[in-house]
Amino acid sequence: MGKITVEACEIEGLKIITPTVFGDERGYFMETYHYEDYKAAGIDRVFVQDNQSASRKGVLRGLHFQKQFPQAKLVRVIKGQVFDVAVDIRPGSATYGRWHGVLLSEENKKQFFIPENFAHGFLVLSDYAEFCYKCTDFYHPDDEGGILYNDPDIGVEWPIPEGMELILSQKDTKWGGISQLRR
Repeated sequence: MGKITVEACEIEGLKIITPTVFGDERGYFMETYHYEDYKAAGIDRVFVQDNQSASRKGVLRGLHFQKQFPQAKLVRVIKGQVFDVAVDIRPGSATYGRWHGVLLSEENKKQFFIPENFAHGFLVLSDYAEFCYKCTDFYHPDDEGGILYNDPDIGVEWPIPEGMELILSQKDTKWGGISQLRR
C-alpha cells in the first residue's frame, strides 16, 4: 500500500481517501483507483459504472439513493470544489439518520467512499465543478429514492455562503424527510 491514506469517519463504513500525488515541473501523476490498495484499506468492492457530472455554483444534487439496488460510491472532484454529504439510512444502524460531510476539490484530490444504503448529495461551492464517481451497481431509474436536502430530522449543515441561491432539480424539491422512508 502507501499510495493512499485512508481516514475513517465517525459513521462506520464511510472513508476519506487521500491519494499520493507525484508532481514535478511537468505537472502531476496519481492513481485514482487501484483495487489492491483499496481492498487493503477495507474497500473491497467491484465498481461497474463510472459517472461524471458538471454543475455550476449553487447546484445542490441530492440526497439520492437506490432502494432495491443500493450502490456503494467512490466520489471525487476533478474541477472546482463541492461539499459532499452521506446520510446513513442502513436499517438497524446505530448511526441511522446521521450525516457526514467532506470538502472535495481539484486541489485536495480527496475521495469519499460511501457504502451501500447511504443517501448521497453535494453542493457546488466553486463557480463550476466536475464531479466523478464509481458505483457498485448500475443506475435503475425506477428504483431511485431521495430525502429532502434540508430535512430537519437529519440537520445537514450545508456551507451555504451568504447570498448563494441554491439550484435544485424539480425532483429534489419534492422528496420527503427521512421519517417517511419505509425501510
